[in-house]
Amino acid sequence: MAKEYNILIGGKRRQTARELKVVSPYDGSAAGTTYLAGEKELEEALAAAESSFGALKALPSYKKAELIEKVVEGLKKREEELARVIALEAGKPIKDARAEARRAQNTFRIAAEEAKRLGGEVIPLDLAAGSEGRVGIVRRFPVGVVFGITPFNFPLNLVAHKVAPAMACGNPIIIKPASKTPLSAIILGEIITEAGWPAGGVNIVPCAAADAERIIVDERIKKITFTGSAAVGWALKAKAATKKITLELGGNAGVIIHEDADLDFAAKRCAVGAFSYAGQICISIQRIYVHRGVFDRFRDAYLENCRKLKSGDPLDELTDIGPMIEEAAAIRTEEWVKEAVSGGAKVLLGGKRKGGFMEPTVLTNTAPHMKVCGEEAFAPVVTLEPYDSFEAAIDEVNRSMYGLQAGVFTKDAARIFSAYERLVVGGVIVNDIPTYRVDSMPYGGVKMSGFGREGIRYAIEEMTEMKLLALKF
Repeated sequence: MAKEYNILIGGKRRQTARELKVVSPYDGSAAGTTYLAGEKELEEALAAAESSFGALKALPSYKKAELIEKVVEGLKKREEELARVIALEAGKPIKDARAEARRAQNTFRIAAEEAKRLGGEVIPLDLAAGSEGRVGIVRRFPVGVVFGITPFNFPLNLVAHKVAPAMACGNPIIIKPASKTPLSAIILGEIITEAGWPAGGVNIVPCAAADAERIIVDERIKKITFTGSAAVGWALKAKAATKKITLELGGNAGVIIHEDADLDFAAKRCAVGAFSYAGQICISIQRIYVHRGVFDRFRDAYLENCRKLKSGDPLDELTDIGPMIEEAAAIRTEEWVKEAVSGGAKVLLGGKRKGGFMEPTVLTNTAPHMKVCGEEAFAPVVTLEPYDSFEAAIDEVNRSMYGLQAGVFTKDAARIFSAYERLVVGGVIVNDIPTYRVDSMPYGGVKMSGFGREGIRYAIEEMTEMKLLALKF
């Protein structure tokens, strides 16, 4: 019998009239059962969050840090349980699920430190005649109730990236986890409650999209933080009106591999960056551009690394690639590949689908207008093309509606800084893949990739308002 997971409202675990059965995308087996919050439960979550704000604002920095450290301890104790749940509900290979469970610990550990560093500054105000004897103090204050919407692909750590900074700066938060992967978020809610966080400060409420939209316009919500598709994210921004909002909306990350790069290292890392978690990562590599002089060498080394990847059961310790989140996603990916081939693209590797599994697929002779190049595949598909000049490669990476992160492999400092200046993205990763992320760095994009930044300190800035105190002595 599948384990039951109660949702969290006002510090209490709850059931509702609507069951939500969560199944494994690998074999359809039961991963667990939870519940969907309706209008009544969401109103209770809003009321609980709002009523907790006073207590959260009053918590001293050391106490917030102490309680967040207890969350870290709880995550460590339940690490293997969380990894298994992630593998079951998301189809993520168990070794990657363990890495996510450990990253979540680090995310909260960073938040505990940032809770002690939330300071401000003193600024001079006597810069003009008539302002003698004046000084300014600038501090950040929590905005109030935060509403977070999280995706399926990192069902624990992307929840942590919204919850941990909210806790560190004293904001109550309501989380709507992805309906396909809510279980690890609910376990996190249990851990936070057991750590002694004030009731109502964190609420975990799976719900229908229509019910979530009603919350967004509620005047008690002061901040929205969303990770998901561009179409949904920008629609939320329109509905949010004057509310603060952070959008992390994905991309189709490009990589430039210049002729002076360590080709063996680049080939290994690009295999990881394109196909980890079946390419279902916002910064998964989708486009690789290689200097023509080393293209054949890189291609052969890259394909060799890709062939070594093992697809299979997410609970198998040897599995590198699990299923996509649902068969419909794999079907769409297969259609995009067929469309590219019909337009002249050549399949170097893979290209076939079996149920919810899509083979690791490498295409060449593609064109920018093809969906596999211009849109977000969010799948184990990558294009591989040669370039003649570094500047032209930068132009190709920029030829995208997205701009989340890009990778550049070169030893030339001038080219590195040229790429940093010219690439229209939120982050440039040098001599590694754009899929690289650590939880303290600013993370977010430009163009259709989003608005605002995550990463604990940067998320805290998004969840707080600066306030000036002007003093006259």
